[in-house]
Amino acid sequence: MVRSRLGIAAALACLLARAAHAGLPAPPVFEWSRCPGSFCETGWYASPAVGDVDGDGRVEVVWGGYRLMAVDGATGALEWTYPPSGAAGPTRLWPSPAIADVDGEGGLEIVIANHAGQVVVLDGSGAPLPGFPVTPFPSGEIRSLALADLDGDGDFEIAVARAAPTATEQWTVLEHTGAPRAGWPQHQESSPGFSWGCYNQNLAAADLDGDGRHEIVATSDVHYAALFGDDGSERKAHAKFGLDGGAPKDWSQVGLHFDETWDLQGWANCSAPSPVQWRPNLATAAPVVADLDRDGTREIVFVGDFYEFCEGDSYQSLFQAPIVLEPDRTRWVAGGFDWTALPEPDGGGAPLSQDFDVIETVAPNPAIADLDGDGRAEIVYPAYDGRLHAMQLDKTELPGWPIDLAPGSPATLRFASEPAIADLDRDGRLEVLFHVWTEKGSGEEGELRIVDWQGGQLASVPIPLNGSSWSGALGAPTLANVDADPDLEVLSGTTSSGLVAHELPGTAGARVVWATSRGDFTRAAPEPGAAALGLAAAAALCAVARRRNARAHGSSRRG
Repeated sequence: MVRSRLGIAAALACLLARAAHAGLPAPPVFEWSRCPGSFCETGWYASPAVGDVDGDGRVEVVWGGYRLMAVDGATGALEWTYPPSGAAGPTRLWPSPAIADVDGEGGLEIVIANHAGQVVVLDGSGAPLPGFPVTPFPSGEIRSLALADLDGDGDFEIAVARAAPTATEQWTVLEHTGAPRAGWPQHQESSPGFSWGCYNQNLAAADLDGDGRHEIVATSDVHYAALFGDDGSERKAHAKFGLDGGAPKDWSQVGLHFDETWDLQGWANCSAPSPVQWRPNLATAAPVVADLDRDGTREIVFVGDFYEFCEGDSYQSLFQAPIVLEPDRTRWVAGGFDWTALPEPDGGGAPLSQDFDVIETVAPNPAIADLDGDGRAEIVYPAYDGRLHAMQLDKTELPGWPIDLAPGSPATLRFASEPAIADLDRDGRLEVLFHVWTEKGSGEEGELRIVDWQGGQLASVPIPLNGSSWSGALGAPTLANVDADPDLEVLSGTTSSGLVAHELPGTAGARVVWATSRGDFTRAAPEPGAAALGLAAAAALCAVARRRNARAHGSSRRG
């Protein structure tokens, strides 16, 4: 029998006694948990979003497994659900909800996408805006969702991708009204490049060439990546990769391999020794745009699933590793760092399992942060090897990393989520927060973990089974201040215990550098130039001020 919400709260409070907290200002403190109804729906890969969506001066937290819910950040009290309780139509919410002033009119809207292939923009009361929901693709679940002002006109466009086995129309962009943007969807049948289905957060958006307009980085279930302009035109790769009809090739005509030598040749020589035969599948590769070495230019980062394709037709996965590209599709080389060949596997990178009937799949979403304070970023990502990695720019792991989630060849498998990252104790070094989930049928609890910049464990808060045979949280934790005190909360969208909030005492003034899944609540995955929490809080406060000003002058703007 599924435990009541009161029972969940009691279990979480009791289990807090097991949290270790050396090096933290204080251990995490349970505040509240919430499910959308009388039972807790299964939570997927969505990470909670935060904002004052209704303009009342109080912060809401929005999240859901199948039915989106908005709760009061201070108390956890349920404010509304979409669809409303009792209404037909709740369907899986795989991608994280996004929050922004989508229409440029001064308030905050919430954007979701679901298993039915719908995109919905909601106002602060949970009502769809006119024209929504829309179904931009002929079929397929939408697992990729991001918001960006692609053309700099003051409103946000909505970028999505679908999980469907097709060589065309993987990605599209909608105007804030829900209308298709000119030039989309992509790829088209006439496109010269290669692409397939998108099974994770397979896009990011950022201005890569400094022209004031955003490009969209796109990955899919092949060993090719794409780069599009906001009008859907594909960017060209460097001419060294060859020409197509006299012009440089599109990005998605140039395949990726372990070593750029084979990118340049255009194929891998199966008679040559490894590692040249390895190439990556990008079905779950979530791109990030970041200035890794802080030189003022941005690089593109994603994690590929490398496999051996020359030996028969098995396509057996070998290891996951980050790939770093320039906007012209070349490998990143700068300041003594050279990613033309990728980090050599350490022998422990093989997948523990890729069977979701055994354990839910890892989403290898990278987070970018300077953990050790040396002025250069690390690439922090979970992998199917049961470890959380922190790769330095010299292609070695930061000392103390990777973190083995269950050392000693455990009987129970454990995987990790994308992390959130912050300097919680303001000592100049960063802490990393992430979720762990367990093998199905194990009867073992997952947890929220906090580690220091060297990978040393600071806290472990169990996530109750709540009637399930396994537990944890698949999406990244969200760091935000959602109540009246100055301390941060960490918000977890769990697999079987609903939405859970813990306070982090003593974290007033903490520096948050990766606040939530894909860095901030647009989910567009450009590395935040400032603390993502600060940006979200500022947006919420500005929205409140604008709405109050509008009311004072008799505006009819919706609330």
